[in-house]
This record gives sequence, C-alpha cells and structure tokens, in this order.
Amino acid sequence: MSEQFVSEPIHPAPGTYDSTGMTRGEPGLPRQFTWRDRPYTVAEVLEVWKEDGPCRNGSPEMYLRKHWYRIRTAEGLEMTIYFERQPRSKRENKKRWWLYTVASHEPVP
Repeated sequence: MSEQFVSEPIHPAPGTYDSTGMTRGEPGLPRQFTWRDRPYTVAEVLEVWKEDGPCRNGSPEMYLRKHWYRIRTAEGLEMTIYFERQPRSKRENKKRWWLYTVASHEPVP
C-alpha cells in the first residue's frame, strides 16, 4: 500500500456530521465529503488523536489545535484527515477540514 501526502481541504456534505463527538466538544466527523470533485463516504474510523500546542501569545497555557482521524472509505482508500480548531487565516475561515494523506493499493486520483 502506498501513501501519498495531500494537504488539501475537503468539503463535508451538509447534514452528515457525527453528532456524538460534538456532545464531547469535538468536531462532528463528516460521514461524507468531497475531495477533488469526487464524493467519499467514511466506512470506518481506524484511529483518533488530538494535537495540542502552546499559546501563540506567550502565555504558558496549552491549547488544542487539531483533531486527527485515520479513516477507511467505502471506496477502499485509507485517509488521514484533520479538523483545525482555528482557521489558518480569515480568508480561509471556511477551510477547517483537511485531507493529510491517502493510502491505496491503486494509484490515487
């Protein structure tokens, strides 16, 4: 299986968020999303972890930065996606979900 670095935004399908994570203060993992104009469906969550980092204003506090998910899609791909708790910029405010890597037995589109 080959893994490819992607680092591109994905577009969650409206109304497909997993509300159980949201009750714990986590983002609702979208069960369907679009990447490169193709729809994908989350079939299985393989691993979940969080990334934290220091305050960007100099205080000693730590802040939760990203929620990571390693998933398997119904289309047979293994993907690592993440949710950024703070957007990268005001211009990219709507880009909160990102595809980090894709692993497949076939060439990735």
